[in-house]
Amino acid sequence: MSILMLKNISLRFGERTIFDDISVDFQADQKVGIVGRNGAGKSTLLKIISGMDKPDSGVVSKERGKTIAYMAQEMVLESSKTIYDEAFTVFEIYTALELEQSEIEKQLDTAPSNAEQLLERYMQIQEKLAQFNRIQAEKQTEEILIGLGFKKEQFTQPVQELSVGWKMRLVLAKLLLQNADFYLFDEPTNHLDITAKEWFFEFLRNASFGYLLVTHDRYFLQKACDIIFELSHGKGTLYHGSYNYYIEQKEERNRVQQSAYERQQREIAKKKETIDRFRASASKAKMAQSMIKQLDRIELIEVEPPEPSIHISFPELSRPGKVVLSVDGVSHAFDDKKLFNNATCEIGRGQKVALLAPNGTGKTTLFNLISGKLPLQNGTVEFGHNVQHALFEQDQTRALDANSTIFDEVQNNTRNVSDGMIRSFLGSFLFSGKDVEKKTKVLSGGEKNRVAMVKALLQNANFLLLDEPTNHLDLFAKSVLLQALKKYPGTILFVSHDHDFIQELATDILELSPNGLYHYPGKYEDFLQDTKQHESTAQEAPAKESQPKEKPAELSTQKRRDIRKTEQKIAKLEKQLEKLNLEISSHTYGTPEFTELSQKIDSAQKQLIEAEAKWEKLQGN
Repeated sequence: MSILMLKNISLRFGERTIFDDISVDFQADQKVGIVGRNGAGKSTLLKIISGMDKPDSGVVSKERGKTIAYMAQEMVLESSKTIYDEAFTVFEIYTALELEQSEIEKQLDTAPSNAEQLLERYMQIQEKLAQFNRIQAEKQTEEILIGLGFKKEQFTQPVQELSVGWKMRLVLAKLLLQNADFYLFDEPTNHLDITAKEWFFEFLRNASFGYLLVTHDRYFLQKACDIIFELSHGKGTLYHGSYNYYIEQKEERNRVQQSAYERQQREIAKKKETIDRFRASASKAKMAQSMIKQLDRIELIEVEPPEPSIHISFPELSRPGKVVLSVDGVSHAFDDKKLFNNATCEIGRGQKVALLAPNGTGKTTLFNLISGKLPLQNGTVEFGHNVQHALFEQDQTRALDANSTIFDEVQNNTRNVSDGMIRSFLGSFLFSGKDVEKKTKVLSGGEKNRVAMVKALLQNANFLLLDEPTNHLDLFAKSVLLQALKKYPGTILFVSHDHDFIQELATDILELSPNGLYHYPGKYEDFLQDTKQHESTAQEAPAKESQPKEKPAELSTQKRRDIRKTEQKIAKLEKQLEKLNLEISSHTYGTPEFTELSQKIDSAQKQLIEAEAKWEKLQGN
């Protein structure tokens, strides 16, 4: 039986149809991503399912006895409790029963006249408490709070001291602690940093419950959803497969629909031509009227307008030196709180580098120190020879002139850029025609981000500093931005919490910890995999009896860097050997190809032995 059934759901806002007779069933274990262009009604659909909004017509049915939990994009959380106590209110019914049980025990000690009634109630309470494991609930509460980024020392902090973003994390924690049968998530990752996002992703992937998920994070849609439900033109369509499968099927479906639309338009044109001819003849006037009625009855095929094409051609940039940025021994503290120490790195020409760290580690602070928005306390930041940098700020409300039009905002902040190029870039970033005459103060958060990005890209800078460039962007706008930055011929240092965006754009990873910066030369998912392997190896290695094993966090920055680089080299050599051994099996012994591959295998094996020996030495010292 379906846990959730929508039958003939229709909704209009004025003249605009949001839902047109949508019917769909969802099973309890299905993990469904909801997609659609802005305004398609994704959030509205979740509100209708949750009961917060009502459709004009249609019915939402839920399986009896099943719990469905809903998380809105923004929720107000007011509480006088601490973070931990507020999270644990999910179990308050059992806490109340425990208090009542204790009170009954005290009363029974006095041999009351209503002892029989008290005993009956006592038995009822015990039956209910048998379903509750307090130790397990406390452990689960702690694990989920830590997973979502709360530190253990924060647990006693009052909720009222939290920012809106951290309150939303607490709302999500309480939701997950409910252990509902099915969930409705509306942009649950909006307030999560990259570390908390990775934890939440693993939580969803391993969960036994099903859910409907609205998100602009392509990675979640691809990896955490096995079904995609698309809302378009008031209709809902299910695609049984990943997000990539949905894209492929949708493209094929659009091709078929476009062909049918063109055939229908040709037939309509022919009929209209015939009608025009027949109207001139008195003897055929009736036939013409009949054909007009036939045309009126034709159900017109609708086609979705194509996504705007992206054509970006960057002006030639001045060539910087080989080293674009040098950071050496940078430390920073606020009052007595040390954020990070001895941050050191170099960024080379042409690299696209993602700066990663959990919230609270000082990632934004380091970014502001590099961009010059904050003064240095210790260490140095130096831009290389002939480096010209441009900054994309996270807070675009402050960065844009509210009274400027989109076009004027870009024109007033760029030099030696033609009006044609400005309009071309704005068009590629989804501002076309009269859109460019809008004042920036009326723009949405995503629109402001796109204007600011055009400003940054047209600075003729050869080094971009981008602070959260994907904030407020939907899936298509992110795709536009990603395509533009991939084409950008200069160097980029960026901060982002979007897994797919980092994976697709970054050539290198900079990980910030309290002990400094670690540079990983490779893609983001390789970095995650190598980090997991390193942590697993560290946990499995037996501790020395004479002295405790040094924790990875206590290693020097240089040593951690050397260990990770060596581990990466070992992994690459192992993959290379696997590929070479597979390749050599298809060649005959004694042929030149066989001999050449054999020599390559010997060389790779020798390098692997040397790398493993180096790794063991680094671990031992």
